[in-house]
Amino acid sequence: MTRNNQRRTKSATKKEAPDASTAPIASVLDFVTPTEFVDLPSRGRFYPADHAFHNKETIEIRYMTAKDEDILTNQTLLRKGVALEKLLQNILSNNDVDPSTLLIGDRNAIVIAARSTGYGSVYDTVVNCPACGEKVDYSFNLDEATITTGADTGEKELAETDNGTFIVKLPLTKVDAEVRLLTGKDEMETIKAAQNKKDSIFDGMFTSQLERVIVALNGETDIHVINKFIELMPAYDSRYLREAHAAVTPNVDLTQDFECSSCEHEQKLAVPFTVDFFWPNR
Repeated sequence: MTRNNQRRTKSATKKEAPDASTAPIASVLDFVTPTEFVDLPSRGRFYPADHAFHNKETIEIRYMTAKDEDILTNQTLLRKGVALEKLLQNILSNNDVDPSTLLIGDRNAIVIAARSTGYGSVYDTVVNCPACGEKVDYSFNLDEATITTGADTGEKELAETDNGTFIVKLPLTKVDAEVRLLTGKDEMETIKAAQNKKDSIFDGMFTSQLERVIVALNGETDIHVINKFIELMPAYDSRYLREAHAAVTPNVDLTQDFECSSCEHEQKLAVPFTVDFFWPNR
């Protein structure tokens, strides 16, 4: 929902037109940047009481500006991996909020809304066809994004705790794993950990994620015990846990219909977040 912040001019009440020499001159700067309200997938449920997003179902962001585009192309910020953080900090109406503390699903909703305000809801990108492998130009509509609240867990056995975490019964080891939702900071640390191991045959992406997801195992909170269990965890339990965690995570679903123009293959496809998401070049 977009808020109209344009100033309205009242019509003159006198019959005579105002003297042109005394009439105020409108300034090109005499406007307020429009804003938009974004629905949060989490509905603010999983934030601590002292967080600005606690129990907030919607938050306000302002439209992207030319200055924001400068942030997205700043090579220093891009190398440091903080360009997106700077953008989020700028567009949030509440500037006191640290974007890295936001839940991943809420961040995704804000990023998609920001992109739409800056470049429109049509996202033109290149997709590798899953069937023939050809690179295909394809357009996605960001307005078709739907919110998933994390309530539909399917056949996964989960129980929410009073602390906003979830207990997952692992099918093989029968261990009760207590897990939490991830924030932007967790996501960045997981990616950084994988990049640090990029020259290794083992990039550690799954284990790095599990180390941040798992809070306790059968009530055991010792980090060394948890990390050792993650190393020895059967792949079946690991996959089950990751799928269960994804099921309870409030997020934005950007899965849309895809049809390859080369081989006519059709399937549901997640909208890819490539470099042109915030910098369209076509």
